[in-house]
Amino acid sequence: MTPKIAQLVGTSSITLVGADRPVAFFAHPGKPSVPEPSDCAMVSLCSRTDDINWTLQSLADAVGVTNKTKVNALQLDLPRLTLEKVGLALAALIPEGAILCNESVTSGLKVLPATATARSYEMLAGTGGAIGLCLPCATGAAIACPERKVIALTGDGSAMYTLQSLWTMARENLDVTVIVFANRGYQILRNELANVGVTQFGQNAQALFDVENPTLGWVSLAKGHGGPGTRAEDIDSFVKALSAGLADNGPSLIEVACPLPA
Repeated sequence: MTPKIAQLVGTSSITLVGADRPVAFFAHPGKPSVPEPSDCAMVSLCSRTDDINWTLQSLADAVGVTNKTKVNALQLDLPRLTLEKVGLALAALIPEGAILCNESVTSGLKVLPATATARSYEMLAGTGGAIGLCLPCATGAAIACPERKVIALTGDGSAMYTLQSLWTMARENLDVTVIVFANRGYQILRNELANVGVTQFGQNAQALFDVENPTLGWVSLAKGHGGPGTRAEDIDSFVKALSAGLADNGPSLIEVACPLPA
């Protein structure tokens, strides 16, 4: 079962606001191409070309949500670094109207939930399970919307597909803060093998799933492409690096030394 399908088990209805219907990962023999249960109602309130802000405000009015409605607040326990804490820090620091380009395929499962209570932002992400989109997507978003902050969330494996985007960001002085979750491998490929029933594989197959030996140094890779880089090994250093990146008007990269999600 893919993570997206697992997240929607028991879901009775999904409401789409300026969004397309979600899809599951492609090419899974005997598995559905859509993640929701077969009896789940799918309702679209508006399309991408409609007035999304008006629709959301009307929905909030209909259910009685105001700017005084309380949300659950979670404490940020310093200093040990976890994906959940990265999500909490990100949610607290996302600027209003930012563009979040997401390809944190496995890490994002624990990072993104906290951003539900963040300031209003727009998310761009791939569909169908393909990887390599995040960095060029962030590059394009920063060129198209130079007045908005762009944050790119990616894994180290995914980022290696389009690493040259860092050079473009530096060359064009684009306002992009790249966050690389350095879990040292293509964890999604391991997950996908499990999804198709493969539980054991040999040494050669294992070597295809990691980005170690040699270990990638993302701070050096960022600097080698002309931009600044920082490695965060605790939540305090991550908050400082993210705050600095968002305060600057040029590119920056933060390598997050974070373990794989359980």
